[in-house]
Amino acid sequence: MGEPIRIKSLDPTLRDEVAALLKGYDFSNCLTCGMCTAGCIYSNLHEDQDPRKFIRKVALGMREEAENDPFIWNCTMCNRCTVECPMGVNMNALTRAFRGKVERAPGYLQVIADDHIRTGNQMGVEQIDYDETLEWIEEMMQDDLKDPTYKIPLDVPNADYFFGFNAREIKHYPADLQSILNVFHAAKANFTISSKRWDATNICLFTGKNDEFAEISRPMFEEAERLNAKEIIVTECGHAFRSTRVFGRDYWKGKPFPVRHIMELYEEWIKDGTLKLDKTRNTIPVTLHDPCNTVRKEGIVEPQRYVLNNTVMDFREMFPNKEYNYCCGAGGGAGAVAESKAMRMIKAKPKVDQLVATGAIIGCIPCHNCMDQFIDMNKHYHLGMKMMHLATLIEIALGLVDEENAFSH
Repeated sequence: MGEPIRIKSLDPTLRDEVAALLKGYDFSNCLTCGMCTAGCIYSNLHEDQDPRKFIRKVALGMREEAENDPFIWNCTMCNRCTVECPMGVNMNALTRAFRGKVERAPGYLQVIADDHIRTGNQMGVEQIDYDETLEWIEEMMQDDLKDPTYKIPLDVPNADYFFGFNAREIKHYPADLQSILNVFHAAKANFTISSKRWDATNICLFTGKNDEFAEISRPMFEEAERLNAKEIIVTECGHAFRSTRVFGRDYWKGKPFPVRHIMELYEEWIKDGTLKLDKTRNTIPVTLHDPCNTVRKEGIVEPQRYVLNNTVMDFREMFPNKEYNYCCGAGGGAGAVAESKAMRMIKAKPKVDQLVATGAIIGCIPCHNCMDQFIDMNKHYHLGMKMMHLATLIEIALGLVDEENAFSH
């Protein structure tokens, strides 16, 4: 039995303080029913992972216990508990509010935020490296397309789409960016990429530092406004998509921009015949991961399924799926907390069980943060699978890449 709660040690101002931080998200109607804990697939995997206990500390005014609760950083902010909550208490917002109260986020989270503010991207890619990577991709595409005149459309005014992507696609995975540009080329898309501010990610979605969140995302919107694009398209990255949408909804005061996930654009292009796919080119069984920030929090559920059903021959759903699907275990910035890899692999087990149950050989992972986790769990649990972004599968269906070669690389 735990220590008794002393009434005189409770702080009745904590509730109002947290309510002011949440700005519209109410937690005072919590019924203490425990559905949040039942919905959290991690609550029985390790200690200090009980959302019900945490929210009761907040509601009772147990300031010291709440502010120092390991739950704050153990939580992946996936919001599956909120889906199960009969009162709709937003645990993601509550957790983020407490994260924002600490002076410095753990692990590499604050380092990433500082690098983004300093360099304009989360990976600290310097301008010369960005320019040289784009030049390399451009040369590769000129060779592949047999068109020496092909140019990546940089700083093109009045484009239909301003494309924001993830700094990983420049620093570590330029082939992923090339795949997307290949699809854009096949669609004859009128789009542009900024030569200066192109990273759509924002780690402060997880640190809770609202001033830094705004400082990171604002320059990309200013670029889209300068170039007078019609809308912003965000790459296959759940937190980049959600942070861009949140900034556009809650912070941006300039020209309004629709923000769409690239999967929504792919769906549109397939439906209107812009992309003509032959799904018989994709014969290997494929399953789909639902990134929490894209699916559960922003409601993008069906476009990726429509695309896959028109791109591969054998699409197998994980169960549960869609808004009830399991977090991969790396959400909420867990991948950037230095001490967390062992914890991430523990949290990966429910997702591993989902993958194995499908019998699929390819995992379609439409999120860079999730992709890093899936690559790690694939190795750790010896799954022998291949993890791919949606763009690569579309490339195969377009006949731009051979399935066997794509699987072997």
